[in-house]
Amino acid sequence: MSQMFHLVRHAQASFGAADYDNLSPLGHRQSEALGSALRRQGVQPDKVFIGAMKRHRQTWEGMAKGMNLDADPVILPGLNEFDFKGLLDARFAKGGAPEGMHDDRRQHFRTLRDTVLMWQNEEIENPPERFADFSARVREAREVIAASGAKVPLAVSSGGAIGQTVAEITGGPADQMIALQLQVRNCAVARFVVSRNGTWLHGFNETPHIQADNEAEMLTYS
Repeated sequence: MSQMFHLVRHAQASFGAADYDNLSPLGHRQSEALGSALRRQGVQPDKVFIGAMKRHRQTWEGMAKGMNLDADPVILPGLNEFDFKGLLDARFAKGGAPEGMHDDRRQHFRTLRDTVLMWQNEEIENPPERFADFSARVREAREVIAASGAKVPLAVSSGGAIGQTVAEITGGPADQMIALQLQVRNCAVARFVVSRNGTWLHGFNETPHIQADNEAEMLTYS
């Protein structure tokens, strides 16, 4: 039996706020709009999985409303994002952090790109999580979903876990993880065909809820 696995990035969270792990008002609208768009596409998930983060559950709740679907999601902590704030702080534990590292979008993502590459090469002392452990838990979550028996599983996760998943499945080099992560839009959908013979990427960074007339509002990355 093959699966059509839909992997969704959470909607816009609260970048720069004290609690990032909380959808913005726009994020709530994005998640419901995505659910409505997937319903129009005929997507009917028979099992739903989410990470353990608040923004994952909030995104699913909005999607469920848009899909007119009542499904109790299975929580898989392996779908969680890595602790990017903790990772940045670990890199600059001895000082030298650039100004705006945590609250200026351009500075944050420029610094994060270089930091993730260092993390992958084990060049950061005392990170909140080793990159190898992050990769392993993301892979194990995917294996749980593949073994679930669902024909159309849907999962809500985060950009880093999605970037790592796509990079690993397509056989890309390690640095593709952060390159992909920085491209993933809020509420974007990646689709995979999963069978006993392997897993293949079927679609990446799809945003069926975004049209020309709402792109200026709905298209966000953080």
